[in-house]
Amino acid sequence: MGEKDLTENYLEAYNDVFADIINVLLCGGRQVILQEHLEADGNKTIYKADKKVHEQERDIAKFWKDGHIKIALLGLENQTDAHPYMPLRMIGYDGATYRSQILKEHEGEEKYPVISLVLYFGMDHWDKPRSLRECFKKIPEELSRYVNDYKIHVFEIAYLLPEQVAMFQSDFRIVADYFVQMRTNKEYNPSQEVMKHVDAVLKLMSVLTQDDRFEEMQNGAKGEVKTMCEVLDNAISKGRIEGRIEGRIEGRAEGIQAMVESCQELGVSAEAVKMQLVKKFSMTEQEAQQKLELYWK
Repeated sequence: MGEKDLTENYLEAYNDVFADIINVLLCGGRQVILQEHLEADGNKTIYKADKKVHEQERDIAKFWKDGHIKIALLGLENQTDAHPYMPLRMIGYDGATYRSQILKEHEGEEKYPVISLVLYFGMDHWDKPRSLRECFKKIPEELSRYVNDYKIHVFEIAYLLPEQVAMFQSDFRIVADYFVQMRTNKEYNPSQEVMKHVDAVLKLMSVLTQDDRFEEMQNGAKGEVKTMCEVLDNAISKGRIEGRIEGRIEGRAEGIQAMVESCQELGVSAEAVKMQLVKKFSMTEQEAQQKLELYWK
Protein backbone atom coordinates (compact mmCIF):
# COMPACT_ATOMS: atom_id res chain seq x y z
CA MET A 1 0.00 0.00 0.00
CA GLY A 2 1.39 3.40 -1.01
CA GLU A 3 1.97 6.41 1.21
CA LYS A 4 -1.13 8.14 -0.16
CA ASP A 5 -3.39 5.21 0.74
CA LEU A 6 -1.91 4.93 4.23
CA THR A 7 -2.47 8.61 4.88
CA GLU A 8 -6.05 8.64 3.58
CA ASN A 9 -6.90 5.54 5.55
CA TYR A 10 -5.36 7.03 8.68
CA LEU A 11 -8.24 9.53 8.90
CA GLU A 12 -11.01 7.30 7.57
CA ALA A 13 -10.02 4.42 9.83
CA TYR A 14 -11.49 6.32 12.77
CA ASN A 15 -15.00 4.97 13.32
CA ASP A 16 -16.52 8.42 13.84
CA VAL A 17 -15.16 9.61 10.48
CA PHE A 18 -16.07 6.41 8.64
CA ALA A 19 -19.65 6.40 9.99
CA ASP A 20 -20.00 10.12 9.19
CA ILE A 21 -19.00 9.61 5.55
CA ILE A 22 -21.50 6.79 5.09
CA ASN A 23 -24.32 8.62 6.89
CA VAL A 24 -23.93 11.78 4.79
CA LEU A 25 -23.25 10.26 1.38
CA LEU A 26 -25.66 7.32 1.57
CA CYS A 27 -28.24 8.32 4.18
CA GLY A 28 -28.66 12.04 3.55
CA GLY A 29 -27.13 12.99 6.90
CA ARG A 30 -29.37 10.76 9.02
CA GLN A 31 -27.49 9.02 11.83
CA VAL A 32 -28.25 5.50 10.62
CA ILE A 33 -24.84 3.98 11.35
CA LEU A 34 -23.32 4.52 14.77
CA GLN A 35 -19.56 4.38 15.21
CA GLU A 36 -19.83 1.81 18.01
CA HIS A 37 -21.52 -0.58 15.55
CA LEU A 38 -18.52 -0.61 13.21
CA GLU A 39 -15.77 -3.20 13.24
CA ALA A 40 -12.63 -3.19 11.12
CA ASP A 41 -12.39 -5.86 8.44
CA GLY A 42 -9.22 -7.52 7.23
CA ASN A 43 -9.03 -5.62 3.94
CA LYS A 44 -6.96 -8.23 2.13
CA THR A 45 -8.43 -10.94 -0.11
CA ILE A 46 -6.77 -13.35 -2.51
CA TYR A 47 -7.59 -14.55 -6.01
CA LYS A 48 -6.05 -17.01 -8.47
CA ALA A 49 -4.98 -15.99 -11.97
CA ASP A 50 -2.39 -17.41 -14.37
CA LYS A 51 -2.03 -20.39 -12.01
CA LYS A 52 -0.75 -18.03 -9.32
CA VAL A 53 -2.30 -16.74 -6.11
CA HIS A 54 -2.48 -12.94 -5.87
CA GLU A 55 -3.42 -10.62 -3.05
CA GLN A 56 -5.68 -7.60 -3.39
CA GLU A 57 -6.41 -5.01 -0.75
CA ARG A 58 -9.20 -2.50 -0.33
CA ASP A 59 -8.32 0.96 0.93
CA ILE A 60 -10.56 0.50 3.95
CA ALA A 61 -13.56 -1.66 4.89
CA LYS A 62 -15.65 -2.07 8.01
CA PHE A 63 -18.45 -4.36 9.09
CA TRP A 64 -21.69 -2.72 10.18
CA LYS A 65 -22.88 -4.99 12.97
CA ASP A 66 -25.82 -5.49 15.28
CA GLY A 67 -24.28 -7.32 18.17
CA HIS A 68 -22.61 -10.36 16.59
CA ILE A 69 -24.72 -10.15 13.42
CA LYS A 70 -23.08 -8.63 10.34
CA ILE A 71 -25.53 -6.31 8.59
CA ALA A 72 -23.24 -5.24 5.74
CA LEU A 73 -19.64 -4.73 4.71
CA LEU A 74 -18.92 -1.11 3.80
CA GLY A 75 -15.87 -0.25 1.73
CA LEU A 76 -14.17 3.03 0.80
CA GLU A 77 -11.76 3.56 -2.08
CA ASN A 78 -9.88 6.87 -2.38
CA GLN A 79 -8.99 8.35 -5.76
CA THR A 80 -7.22 11.58 -6.63
CA ASP A 81 -7.39 10.73 -10.35
CA ALA A 82 -10.18 9.15 -12.38
CA HIS A 83 -9.18 5.54 -13.10
CA PRO A 84 -10.36 4.02 -16.42
CA TYR A 85 -10.87 0.53 -14.99
CA MET A 86 -12.30 1.34 -11.57
CA PRO A 87 -15.40 -0.86 -12.15
CA LEU A 88 -13.12 -3.86 -12.77
CA ARG A 89 -11.23 -3.20 -9.55
CA MET A 90 -14.38 -2.74 -7.51
CA ILE A 91 -16.15 -5.83 -8.79
CA GLY A 92 -13.02 -7.79 -7.86
CA TYR A 93 -13.17 -6.52 -4.28
CA ASP A 94 -16.90 -7.13 -3.90
CA GLY A 95 -16.75 -10.53 -5.59
CA ALA A 96 -13.96 -11.70 -3.30
CA THR A 97 -16.03 -10.78 -0.25
CA TYR A 98 -19.08 -12.65 -1.53
CA ARG A 99 -16.87 -15.64 -2.35
CA SER A 100 -15.51 -15.65 1.20
CA GLN A 101 -19.07 -15.83 2.52
CA ILE A 102 -19.64 -19.02 0.53
CA LEU A 103 -16.43 -20.52 1.87
CA LYS A 104 -17.57 -19.78 5.44
CA GLU A 105 -21.04 -21.19 4.89
CA HIS A 106 -20.36 -24.04 7.30
CA GLU A 107 -20.06 -21.48 10.11
CA GLY A 108 -23.79 -20.77 9.86
CA GLU A 109 -23.31 -17.04 9.38
CA GLU A 110 -26.06 -15.08 7.65
CA LYS A 111 -25.12 -13.63 4.26
CA TYR A 112 -24.68 -9.85 4.12
CA PRO A 113 -24.47 -7.29 1.28
CA VAL A 114 -21.34 -5.42 0.26
CA ILE A 115 -21.51 -1.69 -0.49
CA SER A 116 -18.45 0.04 -1.91
CA LEU A 117 -17.93 3.79 -2.40
CA VAL A 118 -15.31 5.66 -4.39
CA LEU A 119 -14.29 8.98 -2.81
CA TYR A 120 -12.89 11.09 -5.63
CA PHE A 121 -10.84 14.16 -4.68
CA GLY A 122 -10.14 15.53 -8.16
CA MET A 123 -11.06 19.09 -9.14
CA ASP A 124 -12.50 17.98 -12.49
CA HIS A 125 -15.53 15.76 -12.89
CA TRP A 126 -14.98 11.99 -13.00
CA ASP A 127 -14.81 11.29 -16.74
CA LYS A 128 -13.99 7.57 -16.73
CA PRO A 129 -16.34 4.54 -16.74
CA ARG A 130 -18.77 4.17 -13.88
CA SER A 131 -20.06 0.77 -14.96
CA LEU A 132 -18.66 -2.54 -16.11
CA ARG A 133 -20.23 -2.31 -19.57
CA GLU A 134 -18.62 1.09 -20.16
CA CYS A 135 -15.19 -0.52 -19.78
CA PHE A 136 -15.63 -2.53 -22.97
CA LYS A 137 -15.01 -0.90 -26.34
CA LYS A 138 -17.50 -3.19 -28.03
CA ILE A 139 -19.96 -5.85 -26.95
CA PRO A 140 -21.29 -8.12 -29.73
CA GLU A 141 -24.93 -7.30 -30.30
CA GLU A 142 -25.90 -10.97 -30.07
CA LEU A 143 -24.39 -11.21 -26.56
CA SER A 144 -25.23 -7.76 -25.21
CA ARG A 145 -28.42 -8.80 -23.40
CA TYR A 146 -26.46 -11.47 -21.51
CA VAL A 147 -23.64 -9.22 -20.29
CA ASN A 148 -24.55 -8.26 -16.75
CA ASP A 149 -23.67 -4.76 -15.67
CA TYR A 150 -22.03 -3.58 -12.45
CA LYS A 151 -22.06 0.06 -11.41
CA ILE A 152 -19.73 1.88 -9.06
CA HIS A 153 -20.76 4.68 -6.72
CA VAL A 154 -18.43 7.65 -7.25
CA PHE A 155 -18.75 10.65 -4.93
CA GLU A 156 -16.99 13.77 -6.20
CA ILE A 157 -15.95 15.48 -2.97
CA ALA A 158 -15.09 18.83 -4.59
CA TYR A 159 -18.60 18.95 -6.13
CA LEU A 160 -20.58 18.35 -2.95
CA LEU A 161 -23.25 20.97 -2.26
CA PRO A 162 -22.72 23.34 0.70
CA GLU A 163 -25.66 21.75 2.51
CA GLN A 164 -24.04 18.33 2.08
CA VAL A 165 -20.73 19.58 3.51
CA ALA A 166 -22.63 21.05 6.46
CA MET A 167 -24.08 17.60 7.24
CA PHE A 168 -20.70 16.14 8.13
CA GLN A 169 -20.15 16.01 11.88
CA SER A 170 -16.62 14.63 11.88
CA ASP A 171 -13.27 16.02 10.74
CA PHE A 172 -14.15 14.97 7.19
CA ARG A 173 -16.13 18.23 6.97
CA ILE A 174 -12.81 20.13 7.10
CA VAL A 175 -11.46 18.09 4.18
CA ALA A 176 -14.64 18.35 2.10
CA ASP A 177 -14.93 22.09 2.78
CA TYR A 178 -11.38 22.70 1.57
CA PHE A 179 -11.92 20.91 -1.76
CA VAL A 180 -15.30 22.56 -2.38
CA GLN A 181 -13.87 26.02 -1.67
CA MET A 182 -10.81 25.47 -3.86
CA ARG A 183 -12.96 24.28 -6.77
CA THR A 184 -15.54 27.05 -6.55
CA ASN A 185 -13.43 30.01 -5.39
CA LYS A 186 -9.85 28.94 -6.20
CA GLU A 187 -8.98 30.01 -2.65
CA TYR A 188 -9.60 28.87 0.90
CA ASN A 189 -11.06 30.67 3.91
CA PRO A 190 -9.98 28.53 6.87
CA SER A 191 -12.53 27.25 9.35
CA GLN A 192 -12.73 27.95 13.08
CA GLU A 193 -14.10 24.45 13.61
CA VAL A 194 -12.14 22.39 16.15
CA MET A 195 -10.61 19.23 14.75
CA LYS A 196 -10.62 15.98 16.73
CA HIS A 197 -7.99 14.09 14.70
CA VAL A 198 -5.64 16.96 13.87
CA ASP A 199 -2.63 14.93 12.78
CA ALA A 200 -4.70 12.71 10.49
CA VAL A 201 -6.43 15.68 8.85
CA LEU A 202 -3.20 17.56 8.15
CA LYS A 203 -1.46 14.45 6.83
CA LEU A 204 -4.39 13.82 4.48
CA MET A 205 -4.45 17.44 3.32
CA SER A 206 -0.71 17.34 2.75
CA VAL A 207 -0.95 14.28 0.51
CA LEU A 208 -4.09 15.23 -1.42
CA THR A 209 -2.79 18.74 -2.17
CA GLN A 210 0.81 17.55 -2.63
CA ASP A 211 1.88 20.31 -0.26
CA ASP A 212 3.89 19.15 2.76
CA ARG A 213 3.40 22.45 4.56
CA PHE A 214 -0.01 21.42 5.86
CA GLU A 215 1.71 18.73 7.90
CA GLU A 216 4.80 20.79 8.66
CA MET A 217 2.76 23.62 10.17
CA GLN A 218 1.86 21.47 13.14
CA ASN A 219 5.50 20.66 13.80
CA GLY A 220 7.24 23.17 15.98
CA ALA A 221 4.04 24.84 17.13
CA LYS A 222 3.94 26.04 20.73
CA GLY A 223 0.84 23.92 21.25
CA GLU A 224 -1.11 21.51 19.13
CA VAL A 225 -3.22 23.29 16.53
CA LYS A 226 -6.95 22.67 16.79
CA THR A 227 -8.44 24.56 13.86
CA MET A 228 -7.48 25.41 10.29
CA CYS A 229 -7.27 29.06 11.40
CA GLU A 230 -4.52 28.01 13.81
CA VAL A 231 -2.84 26.21 10.91
CA LEU A 232 -2.82 29.57 9.15
CA ASP A 233 -1.43 31.22 12.29
CA ASN A 234 1.43 28.73 12.20
CA ALA A 235 2.01 29.60 8.54
CA ILE A 236 2.34 33.23 9.54
CA SER A 237 4.73 32.46 12.39
CA LYS A 238 6.72 30.19 10.12
CA GLY A 239 6.82 32.91 7.47
CA ARG A 240 8.09 35.47 9.96
CA ILE A 241 10.88 33.12 11.07
CA GLU A 242 11.80 32.07 7.52
CA GLY A 243 11.91 35.71 6.48
CA ARG A 244 14.81 36.16 8.91
CA ILE A 245 16.49 32.77 8.48
CA GLU A 246 16.63 32.91 4.69
CA GLY A 247 18.62 36.13 5.07
CA ARG A 248 17.22 38.01 2.12
CA ILE A 249 17.07 41.21 4.19
CA GLU A 250 16.65 40.72 7.91
CA GLY A 251 13.53 42.30 9.33
CA ARG A 252 9.77 42.54 9.49
CA ALA A 253 9.20 43.14 5.78
CA GLU A 254 10.73 39.82 4.75
CA GLY A 255 8.68 37.95 7.33
CA ILE A 256 5.51 39.54 5.97
CA GLN A 257 6.46 38.74 2.39
CA ALA A 258 7.30 35.11 3.20
CA MET A 259 4.01 34.71 5.06
CA VAL A 260 1.88 36.25 2.29
CA GLU A 261 3.50 34.17 -0.45
CA SER A 262 3.29 30.96 1.59
CA CYS A 263 -0.41 31.45 2.34
CA GLN A 264 -1.14 32.27 -1.28
CA GLU A 265 0.52 29.04 -2.42
CA LEU A 266 -1.62 27.11 0.09
CA GLY A 267 -4.76 28.57 -1.48
CA VAL A 268 -5.68 30.80 1.47
CA SER A 269 -7.91 33.68 0.36
CA ALA A 270 -6.55 37.22 0.13
CA GLU A 271 -9.19 38.46 2.58
CA ALA A 272 -8.22 35.84 5.17
CA VAL A 273 -4.54 36.73 4.82
CA LYS A 274 -5.31 40.44 5.15
CA MET A 275 -7.17 39.89 8.41
CA GLN A 276 -4.29 37.81 9.74
CA LEU A 277 -1.87 40.62 8.87
CA VAL A 278 -4.02 42.98 10.89
CA LYS A 279 -4.10 40.53 13.80
CA LYS A 280 -0.52 39.31 13.86
CA PHE A 281 1.39 42.42 12.75
CA SER A 282 -0.86 45.03 14.38
CA MET A 283 -1.60 46.71 11.05
CA THR A 284 -4.57 48.76 9.98
CA GLU A 285 -6.69 47.21 7.23
CA GLN A 286 -5.34 49.80 4.81
CA GLU A 287 -1.73 48.88 5.64
CA ALA A 288 -2.53 45.17 5.30
CA GLN A 289 -4.15 45.81 1.90
CA GLN A 290 -1.03 47.63 0.74
CA LYS A 291 1.16 44.69 1.77
CA LEU A 292 -1.11 42.31 -0.12
CA GLU A 293 -0.89 44.42 -3.27
CA LEU A 294 2.89 44.46 -2.90
CA TYR A 295 3.49 40.73 -2.30
CA TRP A 296 0.41 38.95 -3.72
CA LYS A 297 1.46 37.49 -7.05
